[in-house]
Amino acid sequence: MQCTHKYQQTPVTKDHSLTGFFPPLTSLPKEILAGVVVALGVVPEAIAFSLVAGVDPKVGLFASVAICCVVAFAGGRPAMISAATAGVALLMGPLVAAHGVAYLLAATLLAGLFQILWGYLRLGYQMRFVPRAVTLGFVNAIGLLIFRAQLPQMGLGADGGETVASLGGVAVSWPWVWLLVALGLAIIYGLPRLTTAVPSTLIAIVVITLLAEGLNLPVPRVGDLGELPSTFPGFGLPAVPFNFDTLAIILPVSLAISFVGLLQAFLTATVIDDLTDSDSDKNVEARGQGLANIASGLIGGMAGAGMIGQSVINVEAGGRYRLSTFIAGAGLLILVLGLREQLARMPMAALVAVMIMVSISTFNWESFRASRRVPKSDTAVMVVTMLIALLTSNLAIAVLVGVALAGILFSRKVAKVITVHSSWLEPEHRLYSVRGQLFFVSTVYFLEGFDLRNHPQRITIDMGNAHIWDQTGVRALDQVIRKFRQGGSQVEVLNLNAESLNLFGRISDAPDLVEGARCELAR
Repeated sequence: MQCTHKYQQTPVTKDHSLTGFFPPLTSLPKEILAGVVVALGVVPEAIAFSLVAGVDPKVGLFASVAICCVVAFAGGRPAMISAATAGVALLMGPLVAAHGVAYLLAATLLAGLFQILWGYLRLGYQMRFVPRAVTLGFVNAIGLLIFRAQLPQMGLGADGGETVASLGGVAVSWPWVWLLVALGLAIIYGLPRLTTAVPSTLIAIVVITLLAEGLNLPVPRVGDLGELPSTFPGFGLPAVPFNFDTLAIILPVSLAISFVGLLQAFLTATVIDDLTDSDSDKNVEARGQGLANIASGLIGGMAGAGMIGQSVINVEAGGRYRLSTFIAGAGLLILVLGLREQLARMPMAALVAVMIMVSISTFNWESFRASRRVPKSDTAVMVVTMLIALLTSNLAIAVLVGVALAGILFSRKVAKVITVHSSWLEPEHRLYSVRGQLFFVSTVYFLEGFDLRNHPQRITIDMGNAHIWDQTGVRALDQVIRKFRQGGSQVEVLNLNAESLNLFGRISDAPDLVEGARCELAR
């Protein structure tokens, strides 16, 4: 008897053309305003993320310009903002410290190529299988790592002691730094209670800068970190030897950047999907992120990804089309080149305040409040992902460990679901009814359900409520049949579904074992 299964799937039509670039004339002012607001907010974050990566501010600023502008055309999610991000920047710090900026640029180019490849391999669909617990651990780890990266800028090390005595040749008064950070946080969280017309982060930066300049406070400035751009970025390949030694250095970092960057981008796209009640193509987004990172590396910028915070700001400000994303990137370039001297005088305390806000908003506090309601295994996966990220400072390793742990815990749960119930139909005829999923983890419980020492004249194994998934499952059923037949029992397997029967027939060492198997409707 041949078993056939028919499935009907409704096709989903998606429009990812440039028709989503220009808004109707009535929405044009909102799109422009939203882009300008985002550009103002990206400036301090791009500089701060450059600091996290250990590079000059211009590297993060140029990266944000290139990524934002390219994604506006090539991305899969209109109104989404992509630029330099903390999660990706955290991966670059060790590479820059060990080999320099040139290798960071090379790693950025290679990461972009990987992301294009992942897009064509439809990795966007596979990301749906990353457990939520891993995602929460990933997001929480980013928040904690961002906060930890701010401690040296406040004169604090991991042990809470003072680590820096001066910066840029000017003696630093750390109490003033702490006071300015506290003031910045007060403005960032307090101003929205009065008005949301202007980003509170921007107001905080302006107030702290004016205060530091007016009082000539001895605090570190952005200009102390490195040169700010004064002209349009150049175009060219990174100055590294193109050989296998370079590849060995950048390959692990590039792979990590490609996966972590896409995970951030997909999370951001999902958030905007929910806010706008629309859909986006994650595979198109992967290819767009890859092209954007290649463009960034070619003009001397670092890798980046989707920015959840700025994307939400863009949508809340009225951005719905790709034009708002492009305006954000172009506006950022105009701001950087036009306000170079002002940006150089910006106190680092202002950026620290912004980054602490980013870390607090990134951390998912609800994940811990809900820990009593969710399964303990989910909480364990989330915590382990966080701890691995904090201990290794490598988000890619943390995600891989989290996914592996989630898979192991899930397999253990599924393994225990399989049951084998035995009954006697006649004095010499025993029936074994199997229910559940038979695969490499559940075989132990499957075998324990059979009395392999008792060999009645006839044995029937009903597999109508079971499914064989892999080679290990086939071997387990093989073993049971062989053991009973060696003891003199006549064995019959009933109700194998078409998939299981086909797999058994292809893998089993003894094809005669399936002669008695019949494909019938499961009872």
